[in-house]
Amino acid sequence: MLTIEILKQYLPLCWLKHNPLELTRSTSFFKQNLFFYFIFEYFMQANMTDDPFESFIEVAIQTLLTLLFIGVILHLNKALYAYIQVTTAILVCANIISVFVTPVLIWLTVSEDLLSYYSLGVLFLWEFIVMAYIFRQILAITSSASLALSLLYFIATYFGAFAIGNILM
Repeated sequence: MLTIEILKQYLPLCWLKHNPLELTRSTSFFKQNLFFYFIFEYFMQANMTDDPFESFIEVAIQTLLTLLFIGVILHLNKALYAYIQVTTAILVCANIISVFVTPVLIWLTVSEDLLSYYSLGVLFLWEFIVMAYIFRQILAITSSASLALSLLYFIATYFGAFAIGNILM
């Protein structure tokens, strides 16, 4: 199946439609999204820091924590068989939202306009809600539990990478 066709299946997740467990499983599509996820995250991190090596290390840690977090959650729920689909779903949604975040970050860097901060907040909220939706679909949990798990995901991956990066650097 072509990458575009698979992307069309995963895209509705960004609008809180479909179940990731019912989508096509493709390791090549997963690898492509993992690559784009790393590149987008690196671009955003490098935009916030002056050290490209530090940004690389922090994004590598963040990516590993993301993959590990998803694996642990699925293992605890005895759903590790869906790792590729779920991880692909999370990466695709993060990549799509990052496409919208990138120009906002550039705008924020250039102008520091208050509207750019609001826009960035809305995009973060969108990603937070999408992650909660995916967790609710795959784990069959309540909305409040999926929101809590989404918060834990962001704390573990973003703040965890920042903390580990600070310890290593």
